[in-house]
Amino acid sequence: MEPEQSVDVARLIDERPLTAFNIALVAFSFLILVSDGYDISAIGFAAPQLLKDWQITDRAELVPVLTASLVGILVGSPLLGYVGDRYGRKTASVLSCLVFGIFTLAAAWTGSLSEMLVLRCLAGIGLGGLLPNMIALNGEYAPRRFRATLIIIMFCGITLGGAVPGLVSTWLVPAHGWPVIFVVGGALPILLAFCAALWLPESVKFLVLKPGGRQRAAKILARLAPGVVIGPETRLAIATERVYSGFSPKYLFGDGMALITPLLWLCFALNLMGFYFLISWMPTLLTGLKVLSTSDAALATSLIQIGGTFGGFAVCRPMESRGFLPVAILFVAAIPCVGLIGYAAVNSYVGLMVATLLAGFCVLGLQFGLNAASAMIYPTSLRSNGSGWAFGVGRFGSILGPSLGGLLIKMQLPLPELFLAAAVPFVVGAIACLMLATRYARLFKGEGLGERHGPPAAVKPAHG
Repeated sequence: MEPEQSVDVARLIDERPLTAFNIALVAFSFLILVSDGYDISAIGFAAPQLLKDWQITDRAELVPVLTASLVGILVGSPLLGYVGDRYGRKTASVLSCLVFGIFTLAAAWTGSLSEMLVLRCLAGIGLGGLLPNMIALNGEYAPRRFRATLIIIMFCGITLGGAVPGLVSTWLVPAHGWPVIFVVGGALPILLAFCAALWLPESVKFLVLKPGGRQRAAKILARLAPGVVIGPETRLAIATERVYSGFSPKYLFGDGMALITPLLWLCFALNLMGFYFLISWMPTLLTGLKVLSTSDAALATSLIQIGGTFGGFAVCRPMESRGFLPVAILFVAAIPCVGLIGYAAVNSYVGLMVATLLAGFCVLGLQFGLNAASAMIYPTSLRSNGSGWAFGVGRFGSILGPSLGGLLIKMQLPLPELFLAAAVPFVVGAIACLMLATRYARLFKGEGLGERHGPPAAVKPAHG
């Protein structure tokens, strides 16, 4: 067979069927994100035991520690998103795993809230960098018609990982104390970082755009599409995507994105505000009820993550055909589900478990949809940055959620009223997401910016 004169890598990937390569990449990424979800939730499950061991009587003193990793994520998401677009998704992902693994492991030997605060903040930098780069990497290998589905399936690893600290706190903490939560949470990502350095592929689209990346891209393409013959003179290009020179935040608002990007950021912030209130304070609040044990409170909080896994699987295929409308529907459904948790907690054990499961289905299901948004909207040259900025701005909400929760707890509001207040962000988020769904459908007609044809505003030629 004669070598191809030119290969449009974006079109080649978009038109391919799903292969064992895609499945293996998503499975390995899923495992990496299990460690991410574990680490995000770990401090919430360790909090009740920390209060007891360190003789802390005011629960509000935990607020800075509960939000410290979120501050780190706010910094790490755009910072390591930039590293991903500049030096590669694989490099940034391995670095992220090492950073949050090392500082999470170190947290097992802390002896004060101030030490824990610093280590959680530093771990958050690594946590923030992992998500945008894993989105970019998997989105750039996924055929367009399965892109949202594969990214959402990958992100279900976060919900599974978020439930594991509850099991560790139930089975291991009674015998080994709260440090075991951080030993498990630190050792796993360090191990996965070394595995990723050996086995995780770099994005072939990134390599095509990177000077000197052609040879590595050609080797990967030979595995992806063995029927396509790539010779020394074959030009590799991404002809169907806009390619931006360098990065500037203004690129995220250009080319029809002036409303879509801020709406996406607002949806991220509002949903994360409600979600982080739930996972940060639920173990402590529910343990305060005389009818619930520490194990019961941990189980109820874990059900949010488990319900979210089902929500993620439920929303992925509808998003392929209906854009962000399914996400907006889950925003609306989250309002009563979250608002009823407090009422159920003081009236029915079974009702509490059902309410938390349904709340997780809605809150995390819609978050999975938002996570997939950046891969559907932004092109390769902006994808890690676009994801990083969305996650970074969203972290303002995740910081406000636990902080406002601490203020409400200081006001000594009854538990039903606390959770009614936690439902307020979802009311505003539902409105914003309906606007986003409408604008996205009108502008992109179900296709991301990366798949639109036509001359870009700023172009950097692909190398090949």
